[in-house]
Amino acid sequence: MDVGVVSRSFPQLSNKETAELLAKKGFKWTELCFSQSDSNYWVYNGRSDMDSLSNERSTEIVETYRTNGIEITSIGVFTNLLEPNEKENEKNLTYFERLMEIASINNVPYVSSECGFIPSRRGVNSDTYESAFQTLVENVKWLADKAKKYNVSVALEPCVLDVVPSAKRMDDFINQVGSDRVKVLLDPANLIANNSEEEMFSYLTPHIAYFHGKDRKVNDTYGRVIGDGDIDWPLFFNMYHKYTEGVPFIMEYVNIDNFCDIRDRVVKFDEMAVMLK
Repeated sequence: MDVGVVSRSFPQLSNKETAELLAKKGFKWTELCFSQSDSNYWVYNGRSDMDSLSNERSTEIVETYRTNGIEITSIGVFTNLLEPNEKENEKNLTYFERLMEIASINNVPYVSSECGFIPSRRGVNSDTYESAFQTLVENVKWLADKAKKYNVSVALEPCVLDVVPSAKRMDDFINQVGSDRVKVLLDPANLIANNSEEEMFSYLTPHIAYFHGKDRKVNDTYGRVIGDGDIDWPLFFNMYHKYTEGVPFIMEYVNIDNFCDIRDRVVKFDEMAVMLK
């Protein structure tokens, strides 16, 4: 099975060093977050000043990976799409659009994000749950229009900690946005507390852009590396091959010391999945 890894697993390396390492170790895909030592722009749940990242520089970075045989599945944005301050929200959307433009220039098919959260207010809060969801719908409708302009798609990552906490609500969310430019970045660790492995594929298969690979205990707040949680990976990979063969599977939560070991776990689980057929 082909495996990828997010570029932000290697913040201490340059893009050239990261690309060469991934190629040497036999990885196929990456989610590019401009998080390397020579392109340190990535801010989780926020934004950075992108003025110094020119179109030409973005192309140099993308081609560094491609010349090493690494396919870039997505540009990782992961800004806050639930910002209640109107001016800050506009800045977040403008930041997102700039990364759409970079993806378009470089023929990268997806730009990815979680819905975002307000610090100290992450999770399902009864007083804001419905209004936050509507804010997300409106913001993603705006992004979907821009995505059509740039010929890219938005891949949104649902999570049990956020206002899209289940596969069913993600399916409903896509229907409410009403655009084929909105896809799913499916991270099974983010849904395992609310959905079985079968339910994830049942609701989301038609919408899946690519996968994040990490694990989670059902009652954990945050994720773990693959194999350290409660996901039934042989079952998951059995359904992966049945419904989404060839869709990029890109590991998260790994680092320069363990990413090959965790990839070997993926390969072993995948071999076990064949026995379920």
